[in-house]
Amino acid sequence: MASFIERINREKAKLAALDADPLLRKVQEIVRGEESIGTAPLLDLLGLRKTTANGRRLAQTMRTLGFVPIKSRRLLPGGWTDTVTRGWARPMRGCQTGFSGEA
Repeated sequence: MASFIERINREKAKLAALDADPLLRKVQEIVRGEESIGTAPLLDLLGLRKTTANGRRLAQTMRTLGFVPIKSRRLLPGGWTDTVTRGWARPMRGCQTGFSGEA
């Protein structure tokens, strides 16, 4: 069982992480229950301008939450086939980083 001081230190670390990234709490609320979301709509929901700096801030937050970046080509109404949408998705399954050597 963890001592009282250890539990206090863990909670302090959690609060420090939230203070270090002011977007974290807002993004957590927005993406709760979502499997994927585009970067542009997420910036709109956060009330941020669509700039490279805001995209990079958002990228750091999304990686912290365990999302992976995606790039999707899709056919939009109007025939624009070269449209690329960037966004974030939760991983569908865990990735294996090494070969176990078992057959």
